[in-house]
Amino acid sequence: MRLSSAWTALVLLLIQGAIRACTVRKLGSSTGRFANATLVRLAEFLSAGYKKGVRPVKDWRQSTTVAIDLMVYSILNVDEKNQVLTTYVWYRQAWTDEFLVWNPEDFDEVKQVSIPTANVWVPDILINEFVDVGKSPDIPYVYVTHNGLVRNYKPIQVVTACTLNIYNFPFDVQNCSLTFQSWLHTINDINITLMRSPEELREDKSLFMNQGEWELLHVLSKYKSFSLDNDDYYAEMKFHVVIRRRPLFYTVNLLMPSIFLMVMDVVGFYLPPDSGERVSFKITLLLGYSVFLIIVSDTLPATAIGTPLIGVYFVVCMALLVISLTETVLIVRLVHKQDMQPPVPQWVKHLVLERAPVLFCIHKQHRLCSRLSSQASDLEHYKDSNYGTAQCTLHHTCEIGRGASHHSDRDGGLLGLGLPPSRDPTPPVMDNILQEVTSIRHYLEKRDRCRDVAKEWLQVGYVLDVLLFRVYLVAIVAYSITLGTLWSVWQIA
Repeated sequence: MRLSSAWTALVLLLIQGAIRACTVRKLGSSTGRFANATLVRLAEFLSAGYKKGVRPVKDWRQSTTVAIDLMVYSILNVDEKNQVLTTYVWYRQAWTDEFLVWNPEDFDEVKQVSIPTANVWVPDILINEFVDVGKSPDIPYVYVTHNGLVRNYKPIQVVTACTLNIYNFPFDVQNCSLTFQSWLHTINDINITLMRSPEELREDKSLFMNQGEWELLHVLSKYKSFSLDNDDYYAEMKFHVVIRRRPLFYTVNLLMPSIFLMVMDVVGFYLPPDSGERVSFKITLLLGYSVFLIIVSDTLPATAIGTPLIGVYFVVCMALLVISLTETVLIVRLVHKQDMQPPVPQWVKHLVLERAPVLFCIHKQHRLCSRLSSQASDLEHYKDSNYGTAQCTLHHTCEIGRGASHHSDRDGGLLGLGLPPSRDPTPPVMDNILQEVTSIRHYLEKRDRCRDVAKEWLQVGYVLDVLLFRVYLVAIVAYSITLGTLWSVWQIA
């Protein structure tokens, strides 16, 4: 029984070989210019009776495994507002077609041939994140080997939706996924696998154009099977394209000018507070920063779901400039026209002039205060001179009074003798002179009191200016260290 079965199988093999040889001889019997064309004979042999609409397996229970590969060539555009990523990739896929098989010995040792893509079965593998049809070149051919391996290699311009997180701009890292999946066939019909190992795919950057704004970090891959109704399962291969922005352009054009303006604002505190130049300087800085923000507004990415940290940084810098200008205006108002202000309250003297310098190590003697002291000493010298003049005037008045009494006695004697009295040489305006001298003294005393009040207000202004400057400087340094640390961590990561 076994011997008869073996003979039967041998006979069937001989019959199939004879039929195949007759078919090849018949297909290769072309006349004319294609008489000796091996590729023409092979194409006719492969297309004879081929059904491209049927999955190319002899056993319908066997699934067709499609091996895919992805190589990123360039990052064309990252649209943060519309959340769209445009990339140019080289996509490769390969599968086995059991109906495209031949013996190389029958066709002059031809082991592979290119045939039109429209004439063979192609799996319906698409990218789920597609949002627009890119300008991809049309590759009309596929390569087929003698054992039925079909290789479909083509470049694709991929326009996909991607969740872009711009909070860390310009030190952001984006992770966009490309999910390849059969749109219709289940895992029982079409399964997906990788053409290379995940490690090779991760580190492959040989084709990437590395001179643009974005840098390719790596490409991760993940296979998953899922079901929508717990009945039919689908296979998908997800590629994670991880890219990082190069921040040098934005650092030079956005961060450095802002830092320079903030440094100039800090330097502006060294201008004397009693001069109006500090207010003009601060207003000029504020206007310049406003113009700078208008210029860079088009450079910052805009989304409806969030604001990048650099935008918050610009807003805080603007707020610091406004606070600096407000502080300057208050100090200038405090130290301007001090002689028209009331005396400094006692609680202000206690807190600002006594407690604050000790707690914050603020020197009481400032340049303006020393200048006022010199002016006060000059004033004392001037007062002493005036008082001396007044004393001399009074002494001279007394001498004149004694002379006048002597003359009156002499005139009385003359009258007793029957002679006419002599005239008094002292003018009658001496009382007016005494009144003027007294008013000058009161005026100088009042001016001394105003000088003391002005000196106290100037000391209060200087202490408050130094105190607010230190608070402002600490706020700027803390803010700069925090942002610098965050951006450094993001850059290293």
